[in-house]
Amino acid sequence: MSAIAELGDKLAGLTIAQAVELKNYLKEKYQIEPAAGGVAMVAGPAAGGAAAAPAAEATEFNVVLEAGFDAAKKIGIIKVVRELTGQGLAEAKATVEGAPKNIKEGVDKKTAEDIKKKLEEAGAKVAVKPV
Repeated sequence: MSAIAELGDKLAGLTIAQAVELKNYLKEKYQIEPAAGGVAMVAGPAAGGAAAAPAAEATEFNVVLEAGFDAAKKIGIIKVVRELTGQGLAEAKATVEGAPKNIKEGVDKKTAEDIKKKLEEAGAKVAVKPV
């Protein structure tokens, strides 16, 4: 095992108290200060492997019209896109033909799911993606 691997293993095994002590020693002896979060990075695994806080659940979503729908259902999809977006006929046709395209942006989950349902009922392929 290389000296670097051994040192890495020793650092990873430090307790929080030992990591703080190491930080203080390096600061006093060599004027070396860890980058922001340096102690937490060293102490993280030794703290019992506590799981990171879960990511906050998304509250805004984009509804994306995906390509690959049945061409026979294109007119119905265009009608729904016009209804949802307020676009004119030519603009809605271009949106449908230019898929993937965002239909609605920054909407709440319920609204996104309602829009997805309407588009899928018309024969579209739809994705709801967090913002």
